[in-house]
Amino acid sequence: MSFGKNLQFLRHLRGNMTQEDLAEKMNISRQTVSKWELDAAQPEMDKAIELCKLFNCSLDNLFRDEMVTCGEAYTNLRVETVPGFRYIKHAVVSSIPEGDAIDRVLSIARSCGVENPRVIGWDFPKVSQEQINVYNMHGYEAAWILPDGVVPPDIEVHEQEDHLYAAIHVEDPFGNPFVTIPNAYKTLMEYMRVNGLEHTGKDVIPCFETDGESMDIYIACK
Repeated sequence: MSFGKNLQFLRHLRGNMTQEDLAEKMNISRQTVSKWELDAAQPEMDKAIELCKLFNCSLDNLFRDEMVTCGEAYTNLRVETVPGFRYIKHAVVSSIPEGDAIDRVLSIARSCGVENPRVIGWDFPKVSQEQINVYNMHGYEAAWILPDGVVPPDIEVHEQEDHLYAAIHVEDPFGNPFVTIPNAYKTLMEYMRVNGLEHTGKDVIPCFETDGESMDIYIACK
C-alpha cells in the first residue's frame, strides 16, 4: 500500500485534479503535494482529515487500502445521460454463459436484417448457490438495443427511459478479463464515491457492459 499512490489515484478520479489544484484547496504548496505523492512525507492529522473530507474517503482508505491504479487500460471516466432505448434480452446460466447469451441476441438481430447490432450485457443474478458452488455456473444476460422501427416477432420488448450513468472505457478487456474487468468496476465505484454519486437500480438496468474488443462499463446513478 502507498499513501502517495492512493492520493494520485484520488486526484485522477476527481476530474484529473492537478497537484496545483489540490495544493490550492488544501492551502499548501504544490511541492508539499509532490512530496506526499512520492511518499517522501505524510500530512499532519488535520490535513489528512481535510483530504478525507475532500475525497469522501476514510483514513483507512487513504493510508491502508490498495486503491486501483488507473493505468492505460482505463480511460474516459465520466458521468453521462444515456438516452432512452428499447431492447430485447436473453439470459443463459452455464459455466461460460456470456458467449451463448450474446450469440443468441446477435442471431435475433441478423434474422431481423440488422448486421451490426448494438449489444450490451450484465451478470444475471438469479443463480442458486448450488449452481455456483457445486457446478461452477453463473448467469449472463445479453440485450440488443433495437433500432427505431424494428420490432422482433414473438419476443418481449423492454423499454428504458433516459437515465444518468457513471461510465469508464476499458481497452483490451479480454486480455486478462478476470483482473481487468473487475478492476474497472472497482475503479468506477471509487469514482462514484469520490464524486458523491449514489448507485441505483430502480426502474433501470443497474449496470451493463458494451460488447466488443474494447468495452464501456456503465453504473446507474441516482
